[in-house]
Amino acid sequence: MASETGTQSVERALGVLRVFTAGRPELRVSDVASAVGLSLSTASRQLQTLEAAGFVDRDPVSGLYRLGLDMVSFGGAVLNSHPVHREARQVAQNLAAELGLGANVAVRRGDELFYLLNFEGRLAPRPFVLAGQRNPLHATGLGKALLSGLSSTERRVLLEDLPAYTPRTIVTHDNLDQAISTTSARGYATEVEELALGRACVAAPIRDGSGAVVAGLSVSGPLSAIDLPNREAGLASAVIEAADSISIGLGYHGPARVPLQSVVVES
Repeated sequence: MASETGTQSVERALGVLRVFTAGRPELRVSDVASAVGLSLSTASRQLQTLEAAGFVDRDPVSGLYRLGLDMVSFGGAVLNSHPVHREARQVAQNLAAELGLGANVAVRRGDELFYLLNFEGRLAPRPFVLAGQRNPLHATGLGKALLSGLSSTERRVLLEDLPAYTPRTIVTHDNLDQAISTTSARGYATEVEELALGRACVAAPIRDGSGAVVAGLSVSGPLSAIDLPNREAGLASAVIEAADSISIGLGYHGPARVPLQSVVVES
């Protein structure tokens, strides 16, 4: 029984911590209790224990809780030990500086993409950090790059529903198959206002030594900064080259891609 109680306590603590990753950085005890399904007294005890360990902080004025700075140490250790992060960090940073756009690297976690890192370019500033956040696979360029490593059957099993986020979101598997086929044929994916209005990206897959798609790299920003009608060929070439560089660092020795000379812009 003691072991079961200890397991339940750990599960509750993890549940409390996950609440803070759901989009609201500061929460009341009652917010946490409601989200995790705990009584107020149990939620309060969990938060007090986590505060003593440095995993959450409590604002002395408002009484609201937020994730503690000690969590940064864990996040940094996780990222520093991840092979894709190690190989991609400098490449992505250079890409953001060169193009003036956001440079992002993500892996697939189940039916979502998970951002490992991002750097902001001067033309695409963000007021928040993308690392650690998740996005849908079917509505992003990064997601399409990641999905290019799966078969059509595997994609249908993985993604039962394709919800719409904007009028331009792909919502059928037939259309997604077509987009993935295009991605595989030319080596990169595009996304224009499929997840959020006013934004676009260009992405390419990253492969490991076995040739499997293990991550994706993208450049993103406002429509005016991405400017696909005029910049698609150059952006695609830069993203593919950067992704190939990371892949080589991961042990991939596949055929080098021929630099893009011209690209037909799709409507």
